[in-house]
Amino acid sequence: MNELSRRLIDEWQGGFPLCERPFAVIAERLDASEDAVLETLRELLADGTLTRFGPLYQIERLGGAFSLAALQAPEAEFERIARIVNDFPEVAHNYRRNHAFNMWFVLATETPAGMNDTVERIAAATGLPVFNFPKEREYFIEARFAVGAGRVESTVSLPQSSSPPTPFPPGERGVAVQALRPLILATQAGLPLTPQPYHALAAQLGSDAETVMAGLQALLDAGAIRRIGVVPNHYRIGYAANGMTVWDVADAKVDELGERVGALEFVTHCYRRPRHLPDWPYNLFAMAHGASRDEVAAKAERIAEILGDTCRARDILYSTRILKKTGLRLSG
Repeated sequence: MNELSRRLIDEWQGGFPLCERPFAVIAERLDASEDAVLETLRELLADGTLTRFGPLYQIERLGGAFSLAALQAPEAEFERIARIVNDFPEVAHNYRRNHAFNMWFVLATETPAGMNDTVERIAAATGLPVFNFPKEREYFIEARFAVGAGRVESTVSLPQSSSPPTPFPPGERGVAVQALRPLILATQAGLPLTPQPYHALAAQLGSDAETVMAGLQALLDAGAIRRIGVVPNHYRIGYAANGMTVWDVADAKVDELGERVGALEFVTHCYRRPRHLPDWPYNLFAMAHGASRDEVAAKAERIAEILGDTCRARDILYSTRILKKTGLRLSG
């Protein structure tokens, strides 16, 4: 990987400019040409080093819902089951993990009510029980993967806004989302790799570039877009081990301790989720990444030190394969 590729990944996972020629701004900061930046991004996307480039939407801020779900696919049927699950547009990500619960997927639905319906439809299509783990509390979510294993940072560079998100008021959210829906649909798969991407979007939407940029800024300000930038495939840049650490923590202490776990510099996601007894006793989930499983296990020990004797059971589920990774997809 050349220096320009490294710097694009390290420095532009957030903060993509909202201006007439954003790639020219990036090029100036990276001491490169606009054409070189565009060509490098195309190459990184084509070879899988980047999974996507564009806005990362937060569907809950748009009135929808996210959840994590899992099932136990028989080995002989695993590929067939994976195809069925991946065919659902509500499945944003899907991973194989080394556990009896061997298929884990993130669901994104346009309404909270649609989540249970989606879970039921996947169960009917696969013929398998689907275990739903909706987020009960979020302690932390944000990550930047630096090129070269061992540097996962809990913040992104060049934030889009220095102020906290100002959500659309509940009574106005539906109106705002509907007004911006064409823009969301046009950008949910990524931004055009052209010198003037907002002009290209405007031509597609029958609008103008200023309106497109204002719409994206409104979505950023409301937290409906977490950030705009590159999304690296962490396996391709040195993070061979992706461990979902799970913990059975006393209910009276899980929120207090979950906040402390989420504050660890290597934790990229940390949530409280429901147990599914007797199959699943764990209620605290924390993601950790590293160059090896030994590195992730060492990070898990740091979590264990925080939890102490309030933790009654624990496990690490390592992902062994990406089955799907597209991000949010609203229907047209």
